[in-house]
Amino acid sequence: MRSWTERLMPTPVRSVMLFVVWLLLNNSVAPIHLVAATLLALGIPLLTAGFRDQQTPFRHWRQALIYLLRVLMDIVLANIQIIRVVLGPNRLLKPGFVLVPLELQAALPLTILACTVSLTPGTVSAEILPYQDDPTENMGERFLLVHVLDLNDEAALIQEIKQRYEQPLREMFEC
Repeated sequence: MRSWTERLMPTPVRSVMLFVVWLLLNNSVAPIHLVAATLLALGIPLLTAGFRDQQTPFRHWRQALIYLLRVLMDIVLANIQIIRVVLGPNRLLKPGFVLVPLELQAALPLTILACTVSLTPGTVSAEILPYQDDPTENMGERFLLVHVLDLNDEAALIQEIKQRYEQPLREMFEC
């Protein structure tokens, strides 16, 4: 039996985030905005409860913070590298696709990995292969298809994605 607080706020972190984002978007803490933020923070998770799948448990907040800082730093550094590449001669660009073998299986860590790769300038995650409609089946080996703007060393890129992003996600979600 769920308590009344669990029924009112099925996803408390999401509710807090909705509350804060609403206030930040309105740039105000006027009473009407506090009421609206509260209604949205309580209402949206309740209305969307039927759409949510059971997610992989997440337990390591310290590692998540370190991961977030690493990704932010990588985004800044990649922007600097991309500026040099884009301002240089186009004939020197070596775009290409790379298949990164994955050990992750759960949907949430896979999504975070694909988003991380796409957020880093110069790379875009294109697809997770092989794709099947039923995520509960044993899918065997999977790959993340990544497009790279300037591909110098495929093996080094694969190793970097696996060490910098996939391994910490495996540890955070205990996959």
